[in-house]
Amino acid sequence: MYIPLGKAQACLEVKKSRFIALAIPCQNLAEVKKLVSETKSIHPESSHVVHAAVVGPNGDEFSCSDDHEPKNTAGRPILEVLKGSNVTNVAILVIRYFGGTLLGTGGLVKAYGESAKQVLELLQTEELVEKCSFFLSTSYDLYEPLKKNLIACEATIAKEGFESAVTISGSLPVARKTEIQNLITETSNGRNQIVFSEG
Repeated sequence: MYIPLGKAQACLEVKKSRFIALAIPCQNLAEVKKLVSETKSIHPESSHVVHAAVVGPNGDEFSCSDDHEPKNTAGRPILEVLKGSNVTNVAILVIRYFGGTLLGTGGLVKAYGESAKQVLELLQTEELVEKCSFFLSTSYDLYEPLKKNLIACEATIAKEGFESAVTISGSLPVARKTEIQNLITETSNGRNQIVFSEG
């Protein structure tokens, strides 16, 4: 599975109707409702704000809405594109400005599905890697070598403190836990321990 690194936007015009597709990172389905109402307030003149979202580490939680378009012609096609993309923790909102010509159910399915495809092509993603938080306290003489070990194990350092001891906290891939524990024990001759917490 992949997760978005940021937002993306794409525009599509079909028979004078304008479709603006937004891909926005989101962690849970409660966030989606907020995104939809925010988007509606930014685009008060739009005819519809349709959405589909997929969240969860396995991409198995989802929601979609047609926002008064004919049933299954808007949210469902976006959701199908999203489910096939292997991207999770993302919401796709498509804002439609009606151009005066009815597109019919087939035309709507095509327009909303195509909007979702276009915005996903522009969305930058990274592989979803399960991470855990860590905390490490060490002496000044071991700070540099231990920090090198952490970086070698793909750690993201969030905070460092320099008082009587040096403290380092951040996150790293769960798969590298044993490796970093061994490296730290080895480098510090058993003087330092790394403490992990989930999330």
